[in-house]
Amino acid sequence: MEKLPIKKAVEGLLKLQDTGRSATLLGIGPMSPNLLQAAFELGRDCDFPLMFIASRNQVDLDELGGGYVNAWDQKRFSEDIAEAAQKVGFDGLYYLCRDHGGPWQRDEERNAHLPEDEAMELAKKSYLADMLNGFDLLMIDPTKDPFEIGKVIPLDVVLRRTVDLIEWCEKERVSRGLPEIGYEVGTEETNGGLTSTDKYHTFIEQLKSELTAKGLPMPTFIVGQTGTLTRLTEQVGHYDFEAAFSLSKMAKSYGVGLKEHNADYLDDVTLLEHTPANVTASNVAPQYGTEETRAYLKLCDVEDLLVKEGLLKSDEVSGLRNTLLVKAIETERWRKWMVGNQVNLTVEQILADHKLSLDILDISGHYAFNDDEVKAATEHLYKNLAQFNIDGQRFVVDHIKRPLRQYVECYRLEGVTTRIREALAE
Repeated sequence: MEKLPIKKAVEGLLKLQDTGRSATLLGIGPMSPNLLQAAFELGRDCDFPLMFIASRNQVDLDELGGGYVNAWDQKRFSEDIAEAAQKVGFDGLYYLCRDHGGPWQRDEERNAHLPEDEAMELAKKSYLADMLNGFDLLMIDPTKDPFEIGKVIPLDVVLRRTVDLIEWCEKERVSRGLPEIGYEVGTEETNGGLTSTDKYHTFIEQLKSELTAKGLPMPTFIVGQTGTLTRLTEQVGHYDFEAAFSLSKMAKSYGVGLKEHNADYLDDVTLLEHTPANVTASNVAPQYGTEETRAYLKLCDVEDLLVKEGLLKSDEVSGLRNTLLVKAIETERWRKWMVGNQVNLTVEQILADHKLSLDILDISGHYAFNDDEVKAATEHLYKNLAQFNIDGQRFVVDHIKRPLRQYVECYRLEGVTTRIREALAE
């Protein structure tokens, strides 16, 4: 079946909003091959489009530092996703999406305080690799400015960088004969300045004016702040239905979908509110990584029980719990999810505090899934459990499905691929 460009899929969703048959697309942070399998199995069984949202820290060119998720660059990411879809018999729609592309979006580039022209060139190199490897959506986010820490970046600066990058990407795409792609603009970060409906409207209006003047396409999504915020392993924001409804209505008047970030750990009531608010798509990432970590720890509990009952020798245990804990803490990527002075704790201080170590493992275990020692310990755990008729990998995949299914149900995603095609055919 012909693949719908993501821009057409969103067009179909916007039409469905007028009939009460719409849904909120789910952007999934691709934290591991297990998550890919879980997502494709659900997509296959429930007939909805999958969006895999990868940040530059997660998936990027090896020459730019690579990605921490499964050692993926854009090519390996694209190939492995296609293989995962084929493996489970998924033949529906899926989209590769660049989450937070742009200058200074890699931690090391921002920490090095690269000058703007150099950071922009690296961003372009990353975007080109995205386009060459079949990405369907590019987020243009130039708001992680190391020279404006703690400040709201002037709207004219955000606009200038956004338009420059879209213009460059379109020129490269057209000159290379690549398929049409969608763009996502704006940011959930408060330093991006789009924290009120007035600012949001001003941004869209000025963006439309500048893009039109240059003969460039309007974006597919504009990110808006609906009140969501993820910290630790909790949703600490306050979802604002009125703001979401107002922003989605405004975006739709420009033929654009409202995209929400930080939708992790939302309760059922809040998730159900997304459909009447006409939120077109929302992103969830760390929650699914945390669910996979929790699945491994439950399997470790079973392994410990087998030792306690004398069914498994103590010198045969996998050691995954401690290996994953130490490796996750050593990544230091957990800092972005911490609150207060915990952001500044040293690795040594954390390892000396057992409870805090476990809390940070819960937050950041997924950052270490691709570590060689962690992978070896995981396989060892699976083999130990297989002796007692426990399929560890199957349990992990099904465990990740639990929160995925919650979003599928509440976002009314079941059957939406068919509904989109019907709406576009009318």
